[in-house]
Amino acid sequence: MEKVDLATADIASENAAKLAELFPDIVTEVLDKDGNVCHSIDVEALKAHVGDIAEDKRERYQFTWPGKQKARAEAIRPIGKTMRPAPEESVNWDTTENLYIEGDNLDALKILRETYAGKIKMIYIDPPYNTGHEFVYNDSFACTAEEERVENGAFDERGNILDGFEENRTSKGRFHSDWCSMMYPRLLLAKDLLSDDGAIFISIDDHESRNLRLLSDEIFGVNCFVADIAWQKTYSPRNDSKGIPAEIEHILVYSKQGMWIPGRLERTADMDDRYASPDGDPRPWSSGDAAAPGAANHQGMVYAIQHPITGELLYPPNGRCRPFGGYSMLEIMNEWAEYEFRNIHDEEKRAEICGVAVEDVRKDVDAIMLKNPTEETFAAAQKRYEEGNWPRLYFTGGGKGGMRLKRYLDTMGGKMPTNLWPYSEVGHTDEAKKHLKLLFDDVAPFDTPKPVRLMKRILDIATDANCIVLDFFSGSASMAEGVMEKNSEDGGLRQFVLVQIPEKVSGQFGNLCEIGKERIRRAGAKIAAEVEEANAQLKLGEEPKKVPDIGFRVLKIDSSNFEDVKRTPDVIQQDQLSGLADNLKPDRTPEDILFQLFPQFVIPYTARIDKLDICGKTVYSVDDDTLLACFDREVPEDVIRAMAEREPLRAVLRDASFIGDDALANFEEIFKTISPATQTRVV
Repeated sequence: MEKVDLATADIASENAAKLAELFPDIVTEVLDKDGNVCHSIDVEALKAHVGDIAEDKRERYQFTWPGKQKARAEAIRPIGKTMRPAPEESVNWDTTENLYIEGDNLDALKILRETYAGKIKMIYIDPPYNTGHEFVYNDSFACTAEEERVENGAFDERGNILDGFEENRTSKGRFHSDWCSMMYPRLLLAKDLLSDDGAIFISIDDHESRNLRLLSDEIFGVNCFVADIAWQKTYSPRNDSKGIPAEIEHILVYSKQGMWIPGRLERTADMDDRYASPDGDPRPWSSGDAAAPGAANHQGMVYAIQHPITGELLYPPNGRCRPFGGYSMLEIMNEWAEYEFRNIHDEEKRAEICGVAVEDVRKDVDAIMLKNPTEETFAAAQKRYEEGNWPRLYFTGGGKGGMRLKRYLDTMGGKMPTNLWPYSEVGHTDEAKKHLKLLFDDVAPFDTPKPVRLMKRILDIATDANCIVLDFFSGSASMAEGVMEKNSEDGGLRQFVLVQIPEKVSGQFGNLCEIGKERIRRAGAKIAAEVEEANAQLKLGEEPKKVPDIGFRVLKIDSSNFEDVKRTPDVIQQDQLSGLADNLKPDRTPEDILFQLFPQFVIPYTARIDKLDICGKTVYSVDDDTLLACFDREVPEDVIRAMAEREPLRAVLRDASFIGDDALANFEEIFKTISPATQTRVV
């Protein structure tokens, strides 16, 4: 019987397997530290595949710091931790799709990776800005101050500290290195969680923006850099005697893959006022440059020219003008010059120009258009014209001027976001703090919250109505409130996953997690009350709004639910064996065990859980028998048989559920007979 492996994935082994799949000949056999034969990667064989490498070359382009290799190793190190459920601290435990995770986010990311890899649409983080305070995050894999000094050449030949390397008492002499070592493994794991069409947004100030850019370039790739957004964080800059007052913070944006396209923002009244119908066209339009990028030079786009005299549309001739990308406007006009004033109802001439049979022209005179050999088929072009979405070029000055593009209002999308976000559009720090004070009875329990409007701007351009949002430096939980508000506005089903270490704070709340959870509770109640108030004032025929998901499941990172009972004969006494019969820790519950199984079976932590009573034993059914589990002692055969008759996808029992090897064998045989497709495991 196969047992459940309760540790997180060995990412190094996963990477080695991917290399072996590409280059099978690089796999070799070596002896491990215990003298056993195991598979490994032959680096020399790998070099033969990839050609010249940077090894032993003193001059190279790279970004490094003391502790980088340890930080990289930490990212792929497996852990044996779990996330324990806390229903008593949650809201709408049974129905919510949201998560609030307490604990070190490095552990959380490793555990989440098992289930959520490639499923997160957008990540937002507001990490420590490294302003001189101690980190509350584990950075034990960073170098010591002494190691950093040695590596950076901080000593002269007599062993004295050189000028400029005197230890900064606030930063422990390793200011930037600690910060980089803290961020590096977290960003590596974050990339794994992003979906292919996903993006990450990272808030930072000037102090570490350069290092963050270099870190992100290395991890996500320079080609995946999207923007360095300047957020105007204040409406009244402070007079800083150290130099120029800081009015902005940075939000670095990287995509999982290149060519990421942000969503459009809502159009404004000023934007729409620019469109009119000066020529009597029933559709309001504005004039655009026909040769501008995104117009005639847009790859794959085809156009119709409006006849300056008759107003009829002239279609591009087949074979004479392919999509505009790669052509200048002058070349295009020369190509079309001899056709501009032809009688487009001359069937034989049109058949000749379009390269089709006359019979096809006679079927539908207005349906003969460009057969685009690249992206647009004849049928697609015809459909677009019939829907009125064929872009049109026209001549100015009553037909005597230049060629321009008609940009129709009903075909224009929203406003394209830029990299300048003024506080008038997305809020500022004072607004965020005042909002928090209103939620918490005029006492703000957190000094540096981010505005909810800022969170919603990010949601606007980086999410769709049904996706998962992750914030693993969640602070006061501004992102959770932003998600709930956005769902309330557009009826979306966005889910949030928040992670926060329980950092101690002064005041009413003992730590940051308590602030975050209470904020979500209060913000959710406020949103629900607003929806109910709006529904009470509905006019006849109006549809009532739905209260969005304002709940969340609280999970707390802890050590494994099971003691490590692996021992060799030379380190254990006979009288100790009885104490190792049950390795479950005394303070752990069946629900704790159940949640530790979720990542092993790629089950989301928001899965529905039904608690069943089968012949007096407690059996947990997860997501309609995707998983069926019983952790009671001495589970009789009739319970196992009843479980098998439900034909679950997976069935799990504890070691302690069996009385002897015969019971374990019966467990396997019963399922093989009744439900052979079920995957059976023991924990």
